[in-house]
This record gives sequence, C-alpha cells and structure tokens, in this order.
Amino acid sequence: MEKLTIDVVSDVMCPWCYIGKKRLDAALAQRPDVPVDIRWRAYKLDPTIPEGGVDRDQYLSNKFGDRAKAIYAQIEDAGRAEGIDFNFAGIERSPNTTNAHRLIRWAYGQDAQGEVVEGLFRAYFVEGGDVEKPESLSKIATDAGMDAALVSDLLNSDADKQAVDEEVAQAHQIGIQGVPCFIFGARLAVMGAQAPEILVDTIDKALSGEMPEPSA
Repeated sequence: MEKLTIDVVSDVMCPWCYIGKKRLDAALAQRPDVPVDIRWRAYKLDPTIPEGGVDRDQYLSNKFGDRAKAIYAQIEDAGRAEGIDFNFAGIERSPNTTNAHRLIRWAYGQDAQGEVVEGLFRAYFVEGGDVEKPESLSKIATDAGMDAALVSDLLNSDADKQAVDEEVAQAHQIGIQGVPCFIFGARLAVMGAQAPEILVDTIDKALSGEMPEPSA
C-alpha cells in the first residue's frame, strides 16, 4: 500500500496543536496497517512576536483579558483527557517559534520529526522550558536522535528562516486561518483538534479516494 501523506499545519506555542497531535496518534493506532508519511508544516499563531519572545502573562492579558483563565482551564481539561498535564503557570514567555520550526523541518530528513515535535510540545507546555534558544533546541534534537552539534551550527545561522516564512505564507494562501489543520493525501482537510473518530473517518475517505462534498 502506498503511504498516505498527512500534512499537519501547526505551531509549537499552540496548546490545541499538542492535543491534536495526541488525537492523531490515537486515530493512527486504530489504523495500524495504514502506512503514513506525516509532515509537520509551519504556522505562526502570532508572527509579530519578536526574537526572544514576550512575557506570557502580559501577552495573554493583552490578547484575552479577563477571559484568559477560563479559556486555559478549558484547555487543561481537554489536555488531561489526552494524557497531557499542561503546566501553563510554568511558562514564562510566549516564544518566537521560527527556530522551533526550523528544527522540525530538519528533523523530517532524519526520520525524527515525530520525536522532535513531541519534545518541543512537552518542553514548552509541561516543563515550562525554552523552545527558542539554540542550546535548548539542541537538547531536544539530541533526545530525538539528531546530531546536536550540526543542529547547533544550523540554528546559529540563518539556514531555512526564509523557507519557514514561505511555508507560513503558503498556509495562509490555501486558506488556513487557525491550527491545527490536518491534510490527508493532499486532498482532505480537517480543521481543529478533532476527535480521533473524525480523523479515522477522514483517513478512510482519503484511502478510498472519496472526495469531500461541495459546500452549499
């Protein structure tokens, strides 16, 4: 069977993307005989965040105001159901995610994308760690089996910064306005961190060649 491509458009600072990853894992566990090629694609929830990031409490206050506590309590509940122990209180800064996306991009060629993405999400949302500084990203790369010295050299250069920006722009060009977005077989898209059953159904449709019904 030919591999089913699954493009996951995501941002490292998006908690729903972490939940979406867990739900995709659960969906794929229901289709263990389906070979897949998962490709994580760059998106930026907030492209205005500068290098070095911004104070998270202030950022959330500016963005959500008094609603922030309720919004993140809901996300905590959703994450707990997927086995994620979100530690939002431990996060000090909202990061610029260009470097994280560069690392994810390089990990694909070393068959380490899944491990790197999981490591980035866990480092940021559970451990309250940095996902922007080269030394932090090099450790995540090492834990995923990548060459830390090479990753460090690349992170300290401008390698693939433009490619990340172009990928983000491409996501907007095809109409993606929020993440996660899962694209199956380059044809069928699922927006949001949908339940595993919905993802399984879309996998089956993609394999059967079924096309989505046109919107009214």
